[in-house]
Amino acid sequence: MDQEAVMARLDAQAIETPSWAFGNTGSRFKTFPLPGAARSVWEKIEDAAEVHRQTGIAPRVALHIPWDRVDDPAALGRFAASRGIGIGAINPNLFQDDDYRLGSLTHPQAAVRAKAAAHLEECIAIMKATGSTDLSLWFADGTNYAGQDDFRARRRRLRGGLEACAALLPKGARMLIEYKFFEPAFYYTDLADWGAALAHARAIGPQAAVLVDLGHHAQGVNIESIVAVLLDEGKLGGFHFNARRYADDDLIVGSVNPLELFLIYAELVAAEADADTGTAACARTVSYMIDQSFNIEEKIEGMILSVLNCQEAYAKALLIDRAALAAAQEAGDVLGAHRIVMEAFRTDVRPLLAGWRRRRNLPEDPVMAHRDGSYLREIRRDRGTAAAASGYGD
Repeated sequence: MDQEAVMARLDAQAIETPSWAFGNTGSRFKTFPLPGAARSVWEKIEDAAEVHRQTGIAPRVALHIPWDRVDDPAALGRFAASRGIGIGAINPNLFQDDDYRLGSLTHPQAAVRAKAAAHLEECIAIMKATGSTDLSLWFADGTNYAGQDDFRARRRRLRGGLEACAALLPKGARMLIEYKFFEPAFYYTDLADWGAALAHARAIGPQAAVLVDLGHHAQGVNIESIVAVLLDEGKLGGFHFNARRYADDDLIVGSVNPLELFLIYAELVAAEADADTGTAACARTVSYMIDQSFNIEEKIEGMILSVLNCQEAYAKALLIDRAALAAAQEAGDVLGAHRIVMEAFRTDVRPLLAGWRRRRNLPEDPVMAHRDGSYLREIRRDRGTAAAASGYGD
């Protein structure tokens, strides 16, 4: 792909940032407050808009309910639009209420399942008010002990709850079903892997797809192969991009294993040009979202860096010589094919991306532009430092 074609593809890239990454977050041990961290959803939107101003490819911000609940969601949508961004995925919270100790949609008691369903209905109403088209679903549901509950009964309860939720979605909207193989449940997790999520998405129909979080897999899992299969099935709905070294670390995207991020993008780029129109259509509707918890990093700067790492991985994936790769694969040239892929990965695309930014009147170094700009100084001055807290999301 020549440089102009790469530039055109980069124009269309969009990365969705998460509201919860802009406030003070931490581990279950400690939250370290930082000067200028967002204190409300309104300030989170302001910060997300700063990321978009500096990078040009972060036009939406995801919300988490009830963390980002307001009396007038439509007003929140208008506020975001006035700052030059839109509202992305709505993320229900079905894991922090005491009633969900034994599960939400899978809970053995009908009253708790009804409470969870009502929260999902509230989130769909927020989608309609803000113009969001994605309902991003992660469930902490699972068990810790053999005999604690019936596996098949839990699966049927979950399926029923998801089907009822899908029936309420506005036209053109989707539910993205996320999976995680452990934590906080350690014996059995109701949505433990991509196969479980895919089975539910298939049964529900076109309004349901699978969401892949890079931190939600066992060590050594070939995530790019999962991406390829879900694309081939027409059921890849979105990503939660982050990085991890051990478990669900939620580190800056591409900071631990940049090769993995590149290879994921390589599968997505290949699918976009697939002769199978269904696969190509699926690839073109994937939602690219970041899900991170900045515990010791500067919030906005960390998000800018994650967005830029996604852009760099995408640019490198666009440089793979697809014709040469296909020929090498057809000939059984194992190392030849490998070298073609690695040549693109090793390409320094920073000059290309700097040129892309110059064309669009964006700072060539968005991180330094943010560091040196007035926005950071102003929020540190005006917001101050929030009181210390303990635990994620406090």
